Amino acid sequence: MDKPTPIKRHDALKPLSRDHHHGLLLCWKIREGLKRKIELDRIKKYTDFFFTSQLRPHFRFEESEIFPLLGDGHSMGTRAINEHSRLEFLFKEEASEEMFHSIEKELNRHIRFEERELFRELQETVSEEKLQKIANKEEEIITPDPDDWSDKFWQ
Repeated sequence: MDKPTPIKRHDALKPLSRDHHHGLLLCWKIREGLKRKIELDRIKKYTDFFFTSQLRPHFRFEESEIFPLLGDGHSMGTRAINEHSRLEFLFKEEASEEMFHSIEKELNRHIRFEERELFRELQETVSEEKLQKIANKEEEIITPDPDDWSDKFWQ
């Protein structure tokens, strides 16, 4: 069976891809926490920290700087914004196994969509000049290290 060709990411999008990697690690941490039968409140405290410090700024940056590059009403941008709204709703819910399973599943699917489809579309349709402007603006977003958390329930 042939392995899929790795996606060569434009330098301007690499910081966002690193954020996505951290999001996939969050999904893994949720799975580990549930598998280890960790108290749901402990997992919730970490997911709240992660959402507030990592995901929300990432979502806002994509919505204000990235998706508009595709053009108003572009189906991929609209889909991503709708998925952001759904994820924000899930993160605000009371802690439950069902809520954590939904976050893990939907965040994973959302990241895969952005990485495999939306970013590819950006790289194929947006000018080099516009992509470089994004790179300069990304430096404005400073977020704490997502592993800077004392209760590492996933270990």
